Amino acid sequence: MDMIGNRTLGGHLEERADLYGDRDLWVFESAGGEIECFTYRQVDRRVNQLANGLLAAGIEVDSKVVVHLPNCSPFLLTWFALAKIGAVMVPTNTANTAAEMRYQLAFSDAVAIVTSSSFLGVIRQATADLPSPPRIYLIDGDGSAPDTRPWAGLWRGQSERFAAVKLSPEHPAQILFTSGTTADPKGVVLTHANCLFSGEQAAKLMRVAPGERCLSALPCFHCNAQTFVVLTPLAVGAAGVLIETFSASRFWTQVRSHRANLISLLSAMLRTVIAQPRSTEERDHAVRIVNYGINCTDQEKADFEERFGVALLNGYGLTEAMTIVASAPLDGRHNWPSVGLPAIGREVRIVDALGREVPAGTIGQIVCKGTPGRTLFKEYYKNPEATAATLVDGWLQTGDAGYMDEAGYLYFFERMKDVVKRGGENVSTGEVERALLEHPAVLECAVVGVPDPIKDEAILAYVVLRPDHTPTPEALISHCAQRLAKFKVPQFIKVCSSLPKTAIGKIQKKALKKEI
Repeated sequence: MDMIGNRTLGGHLEERADLYGDRDLWVFESAGGEIECFTYRQVDRRVNQLANGLLAAGIEVDSKVVVHLPNCSPFLLTWFALAKIGAVMVPTNTANTAAEMRYQLAFSDAVAIVTSSSFLGVIRQATADLPSPPRIYLIDGDGSAPDTRPWAGLWRGQSERFAAVKLSPEHPAQILFTSGTTADPKGVVLTHANCLFSGEQAAKLMRVAPGERCLSALPCFHCNAQTFVVLTPLAVGAAGVLIETFSASRFWTQVRSHRANLISLLSAMLRTVIAQPRSTEERDHAVRIVNYGINCTDQEKADFEERFGVALLNGYGLTEAMTIVASAPLDGRHNWPSVGLPAIGREVRIVDALGREVPAGTIGQIVCKGTPGRTLFKEYYKNPEATAATLVDGWLQTGDAGYMDEAGYLYFFERMKDVVKRGGENVSTGEVERALLEHPAVLECAVVGVPDPIKDEAILAYVVLRPDHTPTPEALISHCAQRLAKFKVPQFIKVCSSLPKTAIGKIQKKALKKEI
């Protein structure tokens, strides 16, 4: 199922602006609580102005432009303006170090970067030794900072009409860098068709209606927020509400005040939300769907659903699929902790190391059928070897281990590289982590494999404890021994104050392994 036709992001926005002109499209809430709203017509006009300004500044078809910003209106306006002229957005993680930025700027061949003065120090370090440093546009700049230009200068005074650039739906729209939790980041090339497919697919899966409001505090430099809050509302005439910074103490108040109908959460966010003091008004909300990813414990799920009176809609996706591969059905059983059934337009299988489909209940690699550049990513930028290894005969090799039950529900097991090989047995680090999280003293944990001269690998668990809890490592190991087979029990426990994470709350095991 394609659902895209011969459309592009720019043409799609123009059509929606004609259909839904004065209806809200984007609502932004800053970290300080300021609210900014844009209608469909306002977005299209400002995007046209910006597109004209970018062309006048020498940004052209296939030019790469880095956007280094949190959730804010200049982020999305820049993205769609670049899309209109056939240029390529390269969104980067605002937590990146100068070294990480230097790599991504150089690797992506960026000719310009859109950012704010708060990131200027990192950007200057990152561009200091580049042979062809990109132009720097500041969204809060007036041109007074050396070697910078004001972003507003690109669009002010420009026409609100734009002469369309003819593009193929398979033309690149953006390059998203992988998280790099298990390897160096790769640039995932996503096309206009990829982006439109993700919005159409999600809108149909969740039956999003015109006028509904989709809210998220996840960052738009990842595909989750792009799909859920930008592309899904655009597909049906709904509105996207973007919160600049996630705050556990403010989040549910924001959900209620923005009258959100659909929200997006990950496990780390859910845990901190349910840790907040209860309110008599917290069930007085308009939420009908909580789009959810990265499994929590059964108790955390039960606590959230009982407290807020709304069920978690579990799902599974990845950047290379932009975005959803499987999702719990709106109607019928969810079969928790399943991540659901194959989504609209997806064919999903579980295969062994030789690519052969395995029986129900057997753990193997999750693979997904699709068309590169339309329902799957087009390629890894400047990495044909990795592209060929990941896209095999139209099947996306996800690198994730899982299994399917007899009814076709998918169960996520673990990143294949996160499986610990212990004495001939494969141990899911996620299974060990779930056992540890059942201990009342454990707030967060991450399990990795370490070299073992006898059994290939031993199991090491990094644990963050809740305040006022001080169990011994031996007590935590004993707790696991009551819940796991002997070969799955951690041999080592390391208590720490925090765990390294990506911007969307994924624990960076690569960083932990560097400490070993």
